This record gives sequence, structure tokens and C-alpha cells, in this order.
Amino acid sequence: MRNKSMSKKEATHQRMLDSIHKDFRQHGYDGTGVDGLAKNAGVTSGAFYSHFGSKAKAFQEVVAEGVQQFTNAVEYYQQEYGEHWLEEFTNFYLGEKRTCDLSESCALQSLTVEVSRHNKETRSVFEGELTNAAHTFNKGMNSMDNDSATSEAWVTIAMLIGGATLARAVNDPELAETIVHSIKSAVNKKAKCNQET
Repeated sequence: MRNKSMSKKEATHQRMLDSIHKDFRQHGYDGTGVDGLAKNAGVTSGAFYSHFGSKAKAFQEVVAEGVQQFTNAVEYYQQEYGEHWLEEFTNFYLGEKRTCDLSESCALQSLTVEVSRHNKETRSVFEGELTNAAHTFNKGMNSMDNDSATSEAWVTIAMLIGGATLARAVNDPELAETIVHSIKSAVNKKAKCNQET
């Protein structure tokens, strides 16, 4: 996320945001207070308020950027793997992004339930970014019409997020693998149909 054109203040803000991402994903919105968020980011509580204004505003930024990261990953896989992007993305999402530490997980796996409990403004931010993600996903679906592609995009996104979330939540590794295998099989069938359309 950082680039050479960032000012010192912008770079500090992004460094703080990266740390706050991890805290919210690991502990949830109510799992840590401003003092803990600031401490883990290596700043004072005053600096936290100076950059974000409130814990709720910081959470909104995390939500927006977290869904953008999902969208960016979809775009990368579409560009890198062409018509095979969906199988490759599925392997990544149900593999690395499902088994990594929760603090490094996809925001859609770890924060969606938190968003549903949050205020209307946060849900609106989430909705906007999620719609963008579905639109990007939609670009990779070679369906005959846009309505079908949009429907397939929503179904597939929901399967991936739901499958990864369920597999993370169970204790039994075999059950987790069964869930993942089932979702992969279903998505791969969609991917093959997509390639043949």
C-alpha cells in the first residue's frame, strides 16, 4: 500500500492502519480499545484520535480497505491467469487465505459479522466496497448476459467467503477439509461452465 509519493503523515497513517487491520481481524471490534489499538500501532492514543477521530472511523477505514484488498486480489488473478483465474483464486482463497493467522485473513472472512452489528454508515461503506468487488468479479464471468454474470458473481463470492469462514470455525481438520473440498468442487464446476460459455 505504501509508495514513494506518500508524505510522512500518510505513511504513518498507513502503518497505523496496517496494525489496526490485524487487531480488528484478530479480536473483533469490541475485542480491543483505542489504547490497545494505539499501543499496538506504536503511537499514543492522542495520535490515534488525530489520525482517525474515533475507533468507529478507524473501523470504517479498515472495512473499506479490507474489501478493496479482496477486489485487488481478484483483479490480480484475472490478469495473471486469464480464463483459469477463478480456479487459481479459489485455491488461494480457500488455501493460504483460509489457513493464515486470523490477523492476516481476508476482511470478508473476519469482519463481515462485525459490520452487520455496526452502524448504518459503516454498513454503507461496506456495501459500496462489496458492490465494487462483485462488479470486478463479474468482469471475469463469461456469461451470456450481465444479469447471469452478476448472479454467478454473488453466488461464488458467498460460497468462497462462507466456505472459508466455516472451515476456520470448526475444530476437526477433516471436517474443515471436507468443507473446503466441497466448495472448491462447486466453484470449479462454475469455472468450467464459465470457460465454455
